[in-house]
Amino acid sequence: MKGRFTRAAIITVGVIAAAQLIRPDRTNPVTDASRSIQAHVAPASELVPVLNRACGDCHSNATEWPWYTQSAPLSWLMAYAVSAGRKAVNFSDWAAYSPAQQQMLLAASCRDASSGKMPGGIWTALRPDSRLSTRDIETICNAWRETRPTAAEVERAKSSSSFEVTS
Repeated sequence: MKGRFTRAAIITVGVIAAAQLIRPDRTNPVTDASRSIQAHVAPASELVPVLNRACGDCHSNATEWPWYTQSAPLSWLMAYAVSAGRKAVNFSDWAAYSPAQQQMLLAASCRDASSGKMPGGIWTALRPDSRLSTRDIETICNAWRETRPTAAEVERAKSSSSFEVTS
């Protein structure tokens, strides 16, 4: 019995050590600050500090890689989460999105923050400062509401469009 336990322990340690050799990419792409959401919101906006603190590590090119992201398997999970987060929305490349996409992404951010989906799971356990307060959620949702066109703006856009109907 003691021999089996010893073998299992040696194999486990060996697998964990070997896993450290598989290193995920943890680079942050170069960012043009003029393309970030920070450059596209009012300077006095409360949105930027909320996004930087709670969302920036997964949804921007300014990810901070804490010491615990150096060890597998956590390094793999973090690299995957950052890659998926940047694909979903990248606040460092906000200018790449059309105004309609930006509005949709802010709506999704409001919905996900309000439902508790974001920031997700293990991340808030590892980074308690990323938890969103009620005020933080209101800030995100207010940013979305501010980007929605008013009914008058929609009607004005409809009436100013000149479509030529041909039959």
